[in-house]
Amino acid sequence: MKILTLADFDLKGKTVLLRVDMNCPIDPKTGEISGAKRIEEVVETIDALKSSKVVVASHQGRVGNKDYIGMEQHAKILEKLVGRKIKYIQDVIGSLAQTEIRNMKDGDILLLDNLRLCAEENYEFTPEDASNTIMVKRLAGLFDLCVLDCFPSAHRSHPSLVGFSHIIPACAGKVVEREVRNLEEILTVAKAPHVVVLGGSKVTDRLEAIKMLIKRGRADQILLTGLIANVFMRAQARIKYPLGIKGEEEAVSKAHALLGEYPDVFNTPVDVAITKDGERSELDVRLLNKGDQIYDLGQKTIEHYSKIIASAGTVFISGPPGFFEMENFSIGTKSLLESVANSMATTIVSGGHLTSALKKYGLAERITHISTAGGALVLYLTGEKLPMIQSLESAAQRYKSR
Repeated sequence: MKILTLADFDLKGKTVLLRVDMNCPIDPKTGEISGAKRIEEVVETIDALKSSKVVVASHQGRVGNKDYIGMEQHAKILEKLVGRKIKYIQDVIGSLAQTEIRNMKDGDILLLDNLRLCAEENYEFTPEDASNTIMVKRLAGLFDLCVLDCFPSAHRSHPSLVGFSHIIPACAGKVVEREVRNLEEILTVAKAPHVVVLGGSKVTDRLEAIKMLIKRGRADQILLTGLIANVFMRAQARIKYPLGIKGEEEAVSKAHALLGEYPDVFNTPVDVAITKDGERSELDVRLLNKGDQIYDLGQKTIEHYSKIIASAGTVFISGPPGFFEMENFSIGTKSLLESVANSMATTIVSGGHLTSALKKYGLAERITHISTAGGALVLYLTGEKLPMIQSLESAAQRYKSR
């Protein structure tokens, strides 16, 4: 690989910035973490750094959203998983954080508060500009090594992802090392036809990636579910009312252009499940009325999609088809994941929600590669250079040329 790993460094006694992605789903009603898979993934790298002073840093949610919270819950969960004391502080770059880092002893673990409490962490920078941010300038001198272990964020160029690695030695953690190694192997043997199943709620990210997936030969058939499917169905005039999402008209316009350019690639639902008197009710998409909220795929769509998956050479699925947390609306997610697991194809499952669903349905062992990354993995499959991976490659070149 073109990046360095923990095996390339003497870690004993070193003060290490461990940038992870513990961005977890948050229950909007209770404000509590509803899935801790990404926190579980952190344990392996922390264990490998047991002789170091480890400062763990992560973001959580987006400013203004209900999942934008501090890291108290993460600290408690991480402490149980690691089986060692985690010291959590409500600071990121201030004097408290700097003092606590300086006073650490070998084996100590310190968790900083939500990185996005710092305004700079909500913007994208070039590596050079990122290295000149207040965040990096204040903290970089306290660390001997930067370990980047947040593949789900690898498509971002925030200061914590590309700034520290620009000026201090940097390497991949265990999760990133495994992701890059496995994906490189998979992409060299991936066979056509390539079937991509896209769901979830991040419409803008999906639209940007879809065209590249098709152009790079990574998507012969695209099966749309979730909110992205609704956007395409509105572009097809099969949903005749506004969806009420941010940037809707632009998204629908882009979807319309993609449908015109690649008419034989896209598959959209023929029927869906809504709630009626608290129960699951399936109906033809053309019968939807304004106010009907789509919670899942209908049975005809599930059967149609499952047949396409069964004939695939490579299947990539990202984002849940429905609200699988609700038993009445878990059929689409469970059925499509079972179809993926039962297929003879090379299979890649992407995103924290689907990773949780695989575990829930006992299907994880039958999938070729599972990743909690969503948008980053989609872009990686298109062949796009991810900023965090590029920063690791540049850091490796500088380290080797010393």
